[in-house]
Amino acid sequence: MDLPVRAKRVGLLIYRKRYKCRNCNTTFWEHLSDIDEKRRMTRRLVEYIERESLKKEFVEVAETVGVTEKTVRNVFHDYVKIKEYEHVFYTPRWLGLDEIYIIKKARLIMTNIEEHTIFDIRENRNKETVINRLMQIPDRHIIEYVTMDMWNPYRDAVRECLPQARIIVDKYHVVRMANNALETVRKSLRKHATAKERKALMHDRKILLKRNKDLDMQGQILLGAWLGMYPDLKEAYDLKEAFYEIWDAQNIEEAEKLYVQWLKRLESSNVHKAFSDLTKAVRNWYAEILGYFHKRLTNAYTESFNNIVRYTDRSARGYSYDVLRAKLMFNEELHKGRKPRFNADAFYYKVGTGIQIEESYGVDFSTLIAKLEEGYL
Repeated sequence: MDLPVRAKRVGLLIYRKRYKCRNCNTTFWEHLSDIDEKRRMTRRLVEYIERESLKKEFVEVAETVGVTEKTVRNVFHDYVKIKEYEHVFYTPRWLGLDEIYIIKKARLIMTNIEEHTIFDIRENRNKETVINRLMQIPDRHIIEYVTMDMWNPYRDAVRECLPQARIIVDKYHVVRMANNALETVRKSLRKHATAKERKALMHDRKILLKRNKDLDMQGQILLGAWLGMYPDLKEAYDLKEAFYEIWDAQNIEEAEKLYVQWLKRLESSNVHKAFSDLTKAVRNWYAEILGYFHKRLTNAYTESFNNIVRYTDRSARGYSYDVLRAKLMFNEELHKGRKPRFNADAFYYKVGTGIQIEESYGVDFSTLIAKLEEGYL
């Protein structure tokens, strides 16, 4: 089989000579340099399948070139093995650790926060997996900051492998707990409300969860009505807003002062039990949470990317995790390259192997999200 021509499949009929060694009587075929050694197809067709299978379904590629889907899968898997070895992305100075749900399971995703790229995706987020991956980074000493959610295996792995790096808890996961506390109070009030009030409380919950400064005039009026009707709800809302204001502090000293004031206010309130999970989390992760004020880094790109990948996961038509990861990680059209110095090519050779390695920061978030929204993969 050969490359299609004008949307028509192409097969080549080749007459090969067969030889016999006079010394050992071994027979062998004439060597054809343009034919793949493992399959009955040309090398250029193999390369075509490798490229196309990264961005199209295997069935579609098989239909186009005239081979079976299994053959396309086998070519793809062989190609991925090579790419695993070749792709060495630049080590980020600001590393993000988060989870992404692929094939109904939480996977570890490592991001380059500074360059807004994906550094790697792994099969799970267990402590051993995180440690093994971090230890594989040869120049991990250059990593200065690591952002994460409040997941102990991440913290333990970073402390073991990257002792020089400062840990920063993504503020999104912290302030979300203040919203959860407000939700707890809102749900408790519904038990004693009328059917009409319960329905309204359910539909107006988004107004309660928004920042006061982000509400329009109508939202302000509705909010005032609810808070005037339920004193406990007003108290919980004010505490939520005050907690958000901590993150507007200019420095860590101001943030600590605001948190102490907020804590005293919470202790004297009637809804302090609703915020118990939040205060416990801050107590256990105090240094890492306040680390945000040393370098205001978050995993916001990962969160937006998560939503797109969930859609891709649902429409993946039976892709395994390994296949979906390879399609996300190894397509060079999605990579963010580093500008070469001294007009040199943006490649280098792995020492002692002769294999050409691409210089890249990883998979660019904005490019990937745009492609996925177009139905890419």
